[in-house]
Amino acid sequence: MTMDPRVALNALTNALEEHLSASMNRRGDEDPAVESAFYNISDAFEAYEDALFAASGEVTPLDLYDEEDGEDELDEDEDSEDDPELESEEEIYEDEEEEDR
Repeated sequence: MTMDPRVALNALTNALEEHLSASMNRRGDEDPAVESAFYNISDAFEAYEDALFAASGEVTPLDLYDEEDGEDELDEDEDSEDDPELESEEEIYEDEEEEDR
């Protein structure tokens, strides 16, 4: 049985509010309440996305950040630093500033 998208949206909104509250009352860098609220958002979002798709065939324009995805992006950034043909953003901006003068 599929969850009603409105119920799933309400759960997502509640998860976001709980995360805000936990974040504002954080007790250190590794507060378990913030971590728990973080994962609750992820779970609620997935439930909402599934319910929305089942009911309407639509999806949101949002993607969940996956730690593994972040590692892939870091690897790509490191590779670009090793390639002398790729310019850094600073070099591109410096070139554009010189052209404007």
